[in-house]
Amino acid sequence: MQTGFVLPHGEARDAADLAALAERCGWDGFFVWEPVWGVDAWVSLTAAAMVTQRMRLGTMLTPLSRMRPWKLASETATLDRLSNGRVILAVGLGAVDTGFAAFGEVTDRKIRAELLDEGLDILTGLWGGQPFAYEGTHYRVQPTEFMPPPPPLQQPRIPIWVTGAWPAEKSMRRVLKYDGLLPQVKGEDGTMRQATAEELRAMAAYVAEHRALQTPFDIVVEGETPGDDPVAAATLLEPWAEAGATWWLEAMWQAPDLNAVRRRVEQGPPRTGLQIGDCRLQIAAARCTLQAKAPLHAVLNLQSAICNRLSPATESPLNTAQCSPRPCKAGRPGFRQSL
Repeated sequence: MQTGFVLPHGEARDAADLAALAERCGWDGFFVWEPVWGVDAWVSLTAAAMVTQRMRLGTMLTPLSRMRPWKLASETATLDRLSNGRVILAVGLGAVDTGFAAFGEVTDRKIRAELLDEGLDILTGLWGGQPFAYEGTHYRVQPTEFMPPPPPLQQPRIPIWVTGAWPAEKSMRRVLKYDGLLPQVKGEDGTMRQATAEELRAMAAYVAEHRALQTPFDIVVEGETPGDDPVAAATLLEPWAEAGATWWLEAMWQAPDLNAVRRRVEQGPPRTGLQIGDCRLQIAAARCTLQAKAPLHAVLNLQSAICNRLSPATESPLNTAQCSPRPCKAGRPGFRQSL
């Protein structure tokens, strides 16, 4: 399971600083909120892209119904090329209580769903890098006379994660066309809530049965884990991993300030018990290598591999100062989850 961190608030400079810290501390992705009015998410992600090299970057999430699809296509394609192919686009209808009505945005759920579908059609069409035309209920696109801009680096498209409202058939059918599921459950009164692990298992089974595409597919859950208790964090993650989740997003939506956010980033991502055990096996192998007085270059290569895999919550027997030129915290190196 990969792990991402969601920045709940902060300026673009904060996003850059915390993204760089998150990468050194082993997180696999960095995501920002996209408000109706406020700090621009794509400027923040651009700042983050300039100070990171491997982490995935995206929003959590983009309410496509209030976006101009051609502008979003330009922003995402530009950032994907700048970041060397690291963008993920997470989309949904958006929560109307975050300011839709205050700025005259559409609040009707049915119309927003139509705008979402048409917006996705236009996005994926424009990302192709070829002249594109589209005729929909809400949008019309005609081929332009000037040359199309360069397409995203990721092909056939930037990965798109879509909110799926279980068990609504139309919502789940939309998810099948794209690259990831942000699971929600629709109640009898129409309100939305997060899925339970058992509901997620049913959603994963639905995707496995009905999705025709053979491309990679992610199932994404979010929540909070105790950064100072890796065993408790692993206990929280394991039911989701067993249900089919491929990403865990640490989302501190109620964080009192950026100091609390920074502390959690520094503690590093949560791990399942299986991942922690894997790291410990690698530590044992490194000890054997060191005891055998292997050539220095071999020791350093092995140490680097472990530093890239080891959780910050797991004790390292090696010289931690060599794991990263810029430690994420005194005595704790920057680690990666996967090689």
